[in-house]
Amino acid sequence: MQTSAARSRPAIAPVLAMVLGLVAALVAPATPAAAAGHARITGTGSSWSANALNQWVADVAKRDLQVDFTATGSASGRKDFAAVATDFGISDIGFRGKDPTTGTRDDAQGRAFAYLPIVAGGTAFVYQVRVGGQLVRNIRLSGETLAKIFFGQITNWNDAQITADNNGTKLPSLPIIVVVHSEGSGSTAQFTSYLAKQYPALWRAYSGMTEFTEYFPTKPKTGTRKPPIAVSGSDLVINTVTAGSSNGAIGYDEYSYALGADYPVVDLENAAGYFTKPTDFNVAVALRAADINMDKTNPLTYLLQKLDRVYVNPDIRTYALSSYSYLILPTGNDARMNSEKRQTLVDFMAYSICTGQSSMGISGYSPLPINLVQAGFEQLQKLHDIDPTVTVAAQPVNTCNNPTFIAGKPNENHLAVIAPNPPDCAKRGKGPCTVAGSPTGSTGGNGNGNGGGGNGSGGTTTNPSASGAASAAAQIDPDTGEVISGGGGGSGGGDVNAVGVPNDLAAFKTGKHMQVLGPTAAVLLLLVVFGPALLGRWLRRRREGS
Repeated sequence: MQTSAARSRPAIAPVLAMVLGLVAALVAPATPAAAAGHARITGTGSSWSANALNQWVADVAKRDLQVDFTATGSASGRKDFAAVATDFGISDIGFRGKDPTTGTRDDAQGRAFAYLPIVAGGTAFVYQVRVGGQLVRNIRLSGETLAKIFFGQITNWNDAQITADNNGTKLPSLPIIVVVHSEGSGSTAQFTSYLAKQYPALWRAYSGMTEFTEYFPTKPKTGTRKPPIAVSGSDLVINTVTAGSSNGAIGYDEYSYALGADYPVVDLENAAGYFTKPTDFNVAVALRAADINMDKTNPLTYLLQKLDRVYVNPDIRTYALSSYSYLILPTGNDARMNSEKRQTLVDFMAYSICTGQSSMGISGYSPLPINLVQAGFEQLQKLHDIDPTVTVAAQPVNTCNNPTFIAGKPNENHLAVIAPNPPDCAKRGKGPCTVAGSPTGSTGGNGNGNGGGGNGSGGTTTNPSASGAASAAAQIDPDTGEVISGGGGGSGGGDVNAVGVPNDLAAFKTGKHMQVLGPTAAVLLLLVVFGPALLGRWLRRRREGS
């Protein structure tokens, strides 16, 4: 016959097993093993958007995300993606099926993908024209004049058509040095698309083509016009234009490169007869006229842009050569991708199209509007759909600090609403506006093409390019470029209309359940460690007492 103590001993094991099981169940959901980890990802493509990509890569590196991006040009980015040589591509245009210039195949070659808009910006015309060693900073040109310059029909800065664009202000006799991209470039695609739509006769006579190309023609079809200098990539374009021996040069690049070099860009005439710069405000205004393909049934075209109406947007603040850039997202189970790479891609893009947009204005780009941010997160969700271990976390959109949308107004492009009107001196027949330090120009304005009057509540005349200036109280984190207070992102309290979209880095979130379960688990672990000894001691005393 068993004693009472003997009968009690077997009960200890089930109790301990139950306690251990409970602890494991409570702790397990909070461990990293519940979600995919991270792995290094690589991509190639657009140099137009490379400065934005490089900023985001540096930002997320502080959070242990490893992303490698090489700016090889849009055409190369699409080609590498199609060959499954990269994890993602960056392109300023979509796949074309067949390149009309080279005749080469231009499709994803069966690799499943989706387009994800990443940033907006303006293709700018950076130049170096010096008078007495001093940079002229207020040159303005019509689209037709630009076309004739790049087609070799206007070859000197003192040309009568340039003088007319500048309201009679004559530039010095200085040969024009034209610099273009040699690689398959999104910048070239945006510029030649504008030329083909707005000046078809001039474009056809020069290039022999009726549609745009990523490869700027360097051999004119007719005449003896001097061919342009062709160099590969945005860095080489800006370096060539700004070289000491390049007085008289002009080239095209995303506005960011000119800002970084502290070089002027052409004020481009818009359909309303105003000469404007590619500031974040003017780009936001212009792109309200963009036609975005919203047909979700066709992933080959969904979210791609058509810019015909942007070129002729009648708003006086428009910068006509505004556009978007895209990440090509792998949405299938191809050989390169695994859970860890998908998680890194999701977290990288979740940062880029949310918090990362807050620094785009001061970088020379323009942040995405809310509809494209939301569409981008819907595209990222596709990686979770094919791989449930990939986590796409969700937070209210007003935590993005994106100046294009604010609390309580989810359907308004706030940056475009507050964009200031150009000063009177920016209108054809007046000005040109004076810029401090420039050796030419008349009185009035600030030379920014959008520095005065108008709605005026966004930006400043000293730095109209900073979208963070949409609110006077905005402060920028010097390490990450993020808006940390104020700003148009509307981080302030409790927007009942906030749209729930994913934007936190999933791997960096601490679940709220741990605020309760963490202490509970600790207590239970103490019971597991000390409970058997205490229980044994109690049983001994009971046996001795009996």
